[in-house]
Amino acid sequence: MRSFTSHDGTKLAYHVLGDGEPLVCVPGGAGRAAEYLGDLGGLHRHRQLILLDNRGTGGSDEPEDKGTYRCDRLAADVEALREHLGLGTMDLLGHSAGGGVALHYTARYPQRLRKLVLVTAVARPAGIVASEEDMKAVWARRAGEPWYPAAIAAWDSGEPSSEVPAPWDPLFYGRWDDQARAHAAADPVQRNPEAAAGYFASGAFTPEATVPLLAQVQAPVLVLGGELDGRPSAADCAALAELFPAGETVVQPGGGHFPWLDDPAWFTSAVEGFLSR
Repeated sequence: MRSFTSHDGTKLAYHVLGDGEPLVCVPGGAGRAAEYLGDLGGLHRHRQLILLDNRGTGGSDEPEDKGTYRCDRLAADVEALREHLGLGTMDLLGHSAGGGVALHYTARYPQRLRKLVLVTAVARPAGIVASEEDMKAVWARRAGEPWYPAAIAAWDSGEPSSEVPAPWDPLFYGRWDDQARAHAAADPVQRNPEAAAGYFASGAFTPEATVPLLAQVQAPVLVLGGELDGRPSAADCAALAELFPAGETVVQPGGGHFPWLDDPAWFTSAVEGFLSR
């Protein structure tokens, strides 16, 4: 684990895996440490992964100003990391809630971006929010799986669960196997609830200001979705890609919200293929 000091004096941690061209990776959660990303399905064999622990997670310190947990404000930490690494421009990957941070970064610092990869990304900064109806339509494809009735009933109840993994967790994985169970079970340990809540604080998402800026971004953008992921759906991913002049979408067959777990080879090929063009 390595560290640097961000713009406000908060000490943040990052992890380096592999060799080759750097790929800065912003985890989601929100408020989950980068550990859950693992090596992104073996992507570290092609790229040097720079995995940021967002403030208040993993090895990173909690900030004095809790308002800096907000999604748009986290983009300043990504810029501080770029400066620390001495990169003039960089390739950037954001997963889930980290995708929202990456969108804000892209809107604010387009000149620093070489290529952008958004993996099952939160697109609220662009005004794209998965509807409950569309989300359930995707999940309904899995109605024949044994865990589905309990999972959807728990989701519909809206009540918190003390179970680990939570009963609805299978909805977010393309394959609910031992690997997925272990990955889901680690979530409560890796997540900072205060950071997660702060991510969505008032003012975090201003699509009316952000979307026009994204429309001016010239860097190539890959939006990668999972066929079985309802949040975001494949349609949401396509809508996000269309906001960029050089945006494109790929949908991983059988992929859930963490697609590198479902088919590492497919995921790695898609991401590395895009980055190496």
